[in-house]
Amino acid sequence: MITEKIIQNYIIRSSNKIKINSNEVKKGDIFIALQGNNKHGNEYIESSIKNGAKFCLTDKKIKKNLVNENILFVKNIFSFLKALSLKKRSLFKGKVLGITGSAGKTSLKESLSFFLEKKYKTSKAFKSYNNDLGVLISLLNLNIKSEFAIFELGTNNHGEIKSLVQLVKPSQVFITNIQNTHLENFKTKKNIAIEKSAIFNPIYNNNIKSIILLNTNKEEKLLVNLAKKFKIKNILTIGNSNKQNCYIKKISKINDYYKVEAIINKKRFEFLMRTDISYRITNILFCLSFFYLNKLDKKNIINNTTKIKPFEGRGSVIDKNLFNLKIKFIDETYNANPDTMKQSIYYFNNMHLKGYKKILILGNMNELGEFKDKFHLKTLEYVEKFKFSFVILCGNLFFKALKNIKKPSNKYVLLNNEKTIIKYFKNNLHKNATIMAKCSNSTSVNKFAKLLLSMKGDK
Repeated sequence: MITEKIIQNYIIRSSNKIKINSNEVKKGDIFIALQGNNKHGNEYIESSIKNGAKFCLTDKKIKKNLVNENILFVKNIFSFLKALSLKKRSLFKGKVLGITGSAGKTSLKESLSFFLEKKYKTSKAFKSYNNDLGVLISLLNLNIKSEFAIFELGTNNHGEIKSLVQLVKPSQVFITNIQNTHLENFKTKKNIAIEKSAIFNPIYNNNIKSIILLNTNKEEKLLVNLAKKFKIKNILTIGNSNKQNCYIKKISKINDYYKVEAIINKKRFEFLMRTDISYRITNILFCLSFFYLNKLDKKNIINNTTKIKPFEGRGSVIDKNLFNLKIKFIDETYNANPDTMKQSIYYFNNMHLKGYKKILILGNMNELGEFKDKFHLKTLEYVEKFKFSFVILCGNLFFKALKNIKKPSNKYVLLNNEKTIIKYFKNNLHKNATIMAKCSNSTSVNKFAKLLLSMKGDK
């Protein structure tokens, strides 16, 4: 008969076995049956077992026909997972890295793991698992034999970083940026910065030894000052000038590449990039700074910067055959805030795409609270600085904002959902089109991207 101790021992000695989606379950996995928006995970226990689940865990009474010796009932599933995650974390002897920030957490995590894995055994959080549940699962999926473990810590409300950092207890932390996100709850960027500071506050994280952070605005400067106040041993700032520990001195074009000359504590480093997009170069600077701080072999980064690719939903460029036409699709649909929206529009305009028409698709930015109208209008005002073949808007906030644009220079097309966008392209798309879509999660434009990528060329 299955017992809690058997499952606990299995989770501690295993890695990447915890699944909350029955479709992702493979042989030897543990399926966690949770309450979803519409259904409870118990409904997927049977399919999980068929997919090869070794164990299933639930805190809701199961139907008699599902009684199975490999299904364990616990009183409170979150309490069980939390207690076990703390135990597994206590057994881990490698270096734990924690990443927070308004945007770019997953991209930095993937970049760091890409370079570390060249030489070191590395564990990392799955996808963008950075909330309470996601961090618990990431801890439970940790390989305790790894030399490095990388976690994301996200927040959209007060006090959440404090809770997460007490689980992860990272010794080295990164703060990617402070931007206009989750303003519905935080109201100001200063409040966001204060929330993020919990990741290195010794009251909540007594393991803290170093922090690497961006320092380009007053809220990020506030974090630098707090880190000094807390007497963090190693503080390394990244910015736009030699006032920071790490900065770009020069970028030059060499054939199909960009040569980046970077300075870290007055030491010079050079590497090649396939793009001059600043946030991707900044990601490399974060990684290089970490390797520098830990006296790791910087060649693992310098020799591999041209091999790293954009991640799904975060700038990946896909060549697609759509309606028997060859197009390029730039997928920026993972998430958006006013700052990243502006960055993406700027880089799309500046992309060298000879012979290609540029089509911009914008979807709503979520969780901006009382500032939502202002930021959507400012985004369209920024779009008006450039000229695109046409701009598709999808979402009531952009529809409302467009009414305040007098005599627009771009052609705007207002569409209601992902299906109408596809239908519009079927009737109006021409060859050699490059489409970039930018939006928040769970918007129609986000759904459009998924639909587009799943389509065959002749549909």
